[in-house]
Amino acid sequence: MMMEPIVIANKTLTLAKAVKKPQFSMKTVLTLDPFDYVDLWLRREHKDEALYYWRQARNFHRAASGLPIESAPLVLYYCFMNAAKALLSAKGIVFHEYHGVCAHLMRGPNSKTMLSNEGITIKKKGIVPALIQYFNEPEISVHHSLEDVLYNLVCIHRTYCLSYANKKERFLPLKNTAFLRDPTTGEVKLQAEVVDNIDWKFYRKHLPAEVISLPGNTPLLQSVSSVIWATTDKPTAPELDALCQLNSQLRRVFHYINGAHTLWYLKTTGKYEINRMPITLSLAAMHRLSEICRYKPSQLTSYLDGQKNWLLSEFISMAPSQFLDEIASEMTGHQIMIPNVRLPN
Repeated sequence: MMMEPIVIANKTLTLAKAVKKPQFSMKTVLTLDPFDYVDLWLRREHKDEALYYWRQARNFHRAASGLPIESAPLVLYYCFMNAAKALLSAKGIVFHEYHGVCAHLMRGPNSKTMLSNEGITIKKKGIVPALIQYFNEPEISVHHSLEDVLYNLVCIHRTYCLSYANKKERFLPLKNTAFLRDPTTGEVKLQAEVVDNIDWKFYRKHLPAEVISLPGNTPLLQSVSSVIWATTDKPTAPELDALCQLNSQLRRVFHYINGAHTLWYLKTTGKYEINRMPITLSLAAMHRLSEICRYKPSQLTSYLDGQKNWLLSEFISMAPSQFLDEIASEMTGHQIMIPNVRLPN
């Protein structure tokens, strides 16, 4: 029997950008500037401390826009850090005012300077550990290389794989991702189609435990876990809460790229995998680049002049909009999108 879509207020429900407590009943928010929208939302919610941090993040973001790429990471990190503090404050999470992340020695005295031996350590207290606790991240290791961190970020993954031709693509692009209900059992599961022209044979061997592939000629994924809804369009409060829990579970492996259309990807398993959320990884990576920018500017210049210059340039230029979209969506629980421009006939 065909599965039927879940619809609330004429909106078919798909994965929410917010990992925790998404507001499925809210209409999508269209804005060119998440800073303004979140500023208004924080004022309406009377979250004064979070508002202070958010405005600090906006000021640093504006300051970074006029800086050369060699200097931008230092200012962008303070933008990221304050945005993260705004999220934690808005959620009522007490955190220590430390960065919670530092350099990790992976390079010998005579070793070549490379992203693969540019180490990052996550400490026990601070902003990054508070994010890890908030997202309930399952990753055990607290030591990562900058190269591996960048490999686990979907927004620059294609650039990464073009820079490292020996690395297989980890993120499986999807289409028609939506929550569907079995009319017989009432089970609600996530289904997603795999895009055309990908190495499905390879990806199928590396699916995470959260999903299975359905039989058929068209590659189709379905979540293992489900929730029960009595109807498709009139959920009770407990049913919505259950869907939020399912969304939170799935968002560990379903990541997105922001834009006028949200592009969803499945994070597959394999070597160099880091089981952390993009917000945590982006903040840690920008912190490491900011330290290099501050204390070893010649080293950053060598990176930017080297073979992996495109990868770092893309991260520095693309990560801010992605990171801020993730923070804004997580903080408010709303689906925040860049509006399409309608052209006159």
